Amino acid sequence: ILDDFPTQLRGIVESEAGVASSPEKWSKKEILGHLIDSASNNHQRFVRAQIVPELVAPKYEQEAWVSVQVYRGESWEALIELWESYNRHILHVMSHVPASKLQTRCTVGDNEPVTLEFLMRDYVDHMRGHLKQLLA
Repeated sequence: ILDDFPTQLRGIVESEAGVASSPEKWSKKEILGHLIDSASNNHQRFVRAQIVPELVAPKYEQEAWVSVQVYRGESWEALIELWESYNRHILHVMSHVPASKLQTRCTVGDNEPVTLEFLMRDYVDHMRGHLKQLLA
């Protein structure tokens, strides 16, 4: 993902990245911003779940996070660089999780508990889905 997508994202021009297909949809900038927010929230979860016996984390309020940060006004290149850099670090963190911590119980918001391993796999699957959406 990190070897291919940044180059592909750079193929999207700034003017296209900031425009949503309809008023109720996110622009490409907002979708990538959402992925940065997801990185931020999951980074916290991945680290904290290795420190505590059981993680209880707040729900991610995605609409509010995207709205408050005004991603449409951010530079497309800056968003790509932040997404790429943050995810390289998260990959580093994920690759150093001890096997003994993968089964740490994690509860996010009012969702059913899952393991840290599930959260990490779900994070990557979620990212892949949105990256395909960005390049469609």
